[in-house]
Amino acid sequence: MNPLRKLSELGQSIWLDFIRRDLMTSGKLEKLVREDSLRGMTSNPKIFDEAISESDHYMEPIRRLAEKGCSTEEAYERLTVQDVQMAADVFRSVYDETKGHDGYVSYEVSPHLAHDTEGTVDEARRLWKTLDRPNIFIKVPATLEGLPAIRRLISEGINVNVTLLFGLPRYRKVADAYLSGLEDRLKKGGSVTNVASVASFFLSRIDVLVDPMLEKIMKEGGSHAPLAKEFRGETAIASAKLAYQIYKQIYGDKRFGKLSDRGARPQRLLWASTSTKNPDYSDVKYVEPLIGPNTVNTVPMNTLDAYRDHGDPKMRLEDEVQKARRAFDVLPKLEIDIDEVTQQLEDEGVEKFNKPYDDLMKTLRTELGKAGTVASGI
Repeated sequence: MNPLRKLSELGQSIWLDFIRRDLMTSGKLEKLVREDSLRGMTSNPKIFDEAISESDHYMEPIRRLAEKGCSTEEAYERLTVQDVQMAADVFRSVYDETKGHDGYVSYEVSPHLAHDTEGTVDEARRLWKTLDRPNIFIKVPATLEGLPAIRRLISEGINVNVTLLFGLPRYRKVADAYLSGLEDRLKKGGSVTNVASVASFFLSRIDVLVDPMLEKIMKEGGSHAPLAKEFRGETAIASAKLAYQIYKQIYGDKRFGKLSDRGARPQRLLWASTSTKNPDYSDVKYVEPLIGPNTVNTVPMNTLDAYRDHGDPKMRLEDEVQKARRAFDVLPKLEIDIDEVTQQLEDEGVEKFNKPYDDLMKTLRTELGKAGTVASGI
């Protein structure tokens, strides 16, 4: 059996961390849904930047927008909203068949709003209305300013994909924001039956930052070198495994039980940033160990292809949990502060989305100018 289809049977949903217009217009996305049991899709400013600036699929739409006199911001939103709507329409059958469990496509608020609660809420509301599909997630970063935004949006029945999540303490706050939002909604007389959310834990970037620290200790030798060697490349997987233990605790507790009785769904954990950055590691390193029920793994196209080719799907998410706990016990002994690491990753993550967003705006500004010149016959 296709390993990707087997993952679906094991209770894990595979989503694609990529979007480009020709995926929908060519029928390739429908094929991935049909043959690989693809269950959803995520997008972000970097993905849109690559899609628009590195392909010719958007030149004619950009020309038409230039003829209409659209601003750069208007062009960005029209292009990206249309892509997400097209993808959501492809996944609508999955959404309907799974009764809202899967079939979602994510669209991110402007990364420049990462530390602006009110701005995030306002833009998320507007995008939710503009996209006008039930199988949409609005992506909101798990910054401190994002937490109250998550709560308010959930209370209004807006589906939220909590993004840029790195640390376990912050994950607890994200889960609390979700539960509080559901409770607020019920107090207002609303229904929680169709409210959905995922908490997207970013993984490979953790190892990218921690591994060089461990490698330095290994190179220096000494009594800590064996520990550093043992846990090189293990911090991200350990974080995910411990996050899942927290998930089970939170959604097995009576607080969620009361919400579940009213039709609420748990906020699923989603494994993000799952492409392998270090060539020394397996190209499915952030898939194989994290297969477990009621979870999502969102993968780029190359990881999707790799797993289809040589994946070995088995339940592993709750294997070696004690080793994961030990990793978090060892890091302080090696003078690695995981809370500082995750805060640095959050700060860098915001910037990594700001830059491609700004780059894309520059690209669109240039292309709109060219298209406008051609349209006017100059």
